[in-house]
Formats: sequence, structure tokens, C-alpha cells
Amino acid sequence: MIDWNASAPLSIVTVVLNLLIGLVLSLIMAWYYEHYGQSLANRRKFARLLPVLTLTTALVITIVKSSLALSLGLVGALSIVRFRTAIKEPEELLFLFIAIAIGLGVGADQRWPTVIGVLLLLGYMAVQLLLRPKSSVNNLYLNVAVAEDGETSLFNRINDCLLHHVAVVDFRRLDSRDGGLQLTYFVDCESPQTLDALIDDLKQNFDVTEISFLQQESVLGG
Repeated sequence: MIDWNASAPLSIVTVVLNLLIGLVLSLIMAWYYEHYGQSLANRRKFARLLPVLTLTTALVITIVKSSLALSLGLVGALSIVRFRTAIKEPEELLFLFIAIAIGLGVGADQRWPTVIGVLLLLGYMAVQLLLRPKSSVNNLYLNVAVAEDGETSLFNRINDCLLHHVAVVDFRRLDSRDGGLQLTYFVDCESPQTLDALIDDLKQNFDVTEISFLQQESVLGG
């Protein structure tokens, strides 16, 4: 008779080793996504979540693989879970799958296949990034809404902040309403990383209520 509650013994050393390998791989993947990802969203915050997802997946797989009853219980639990958070960028979904794959691999004691597979994936993406033709101009239509902070020269300080990150700023429109400014620019942005740093700088130094941008294929200022 099968004992459904029987559990295979777990080695603490093996579990710790698997979690450490998963942590190192997920940190490498998170670093790659933060510095070389093409998503225009805030990659820094998203990258910090990837190691947590990997370790959580590895821990779940480590626990349920030792017991058939736990495995069946996990299937039942997942059948009632609904994830409603929308993934805006396909690249985010890709790295979520890689994080889960790392957790599954190390949780199932498949260390070397996991390490080799992740390194091959990151290497392939790095080669693609190097071989991808780079556009000489990346024009963005940037709209910034900022609440007035009581200090003078708010408009000039925002312009200085933009020029700190991009070489060309073409001012187009200014609206003053409800105690705030709404500014419209065309900017020449070299890379998504530059835009990400610009958005973070604006949020840290000003009371920003809205930031939106639209990529323009036409000539800057045209």
C-alpha cells in the first residue's frame, strides 16, 4: 500500500547549495536585464523581484518533490489561483520565465543543466544585442506634468535636468494650470537606459504628477 504522506529526507546542505546557485544565477540575470534590457519601464524595480521569484520557485519545488501528497496539493492550489497583473512588455515575460526556469532547475537538483542553459540564454541575448543595428537617432515626444513647489525658476530647473541626460532638447509647449506646469519636448535620447535615468531623476527632484512619451520616427523638431 502506498503511503501518500511519506516524505523523502531532505539534505539541508543540498537545499542550501541549490538556493545559493539559484540566487547567483538570478542575480546575474537581473543585472543583465537592468543594464541591457530594452524595456522602457522601470527595469531596476522589476529586476529586484527576479531573484525573489527564483528562490520562491526553488523552495516550492524542493518541498513538494519530497512528498507525493504535497505535489497533488500544489496542483489543486494552483488551479484556483488567478494572476490578473498585466505584463506590458514581452521582455518582462521572457525574464519571468527564465527566473521560474532557474527555480525549477535548482529545486529539482538539476544544477549543471540549469547553469549551462541560463548562461547560453544570456550569451545568446548578448550576441543579439551586439549584432542588432543601432539607430543613430531615437526621437521621443516627452510630456511632463509637475506641481509647483514654491521655488523660482522651476521651468529652467527642469530644462537643466533634461540636458543633464540628453544632448538635444527641443521645447515645444508650456501650460500652467491648477498650480502646476505641463511641459512638452522633443528629446534626442540615445538609449532606453538614458530615458530610464532621466525619469528617475525627474521623480526624485520634482513633484511629478505625470510623465508620458511617444517615439517619433521623424527628424527631431520636424
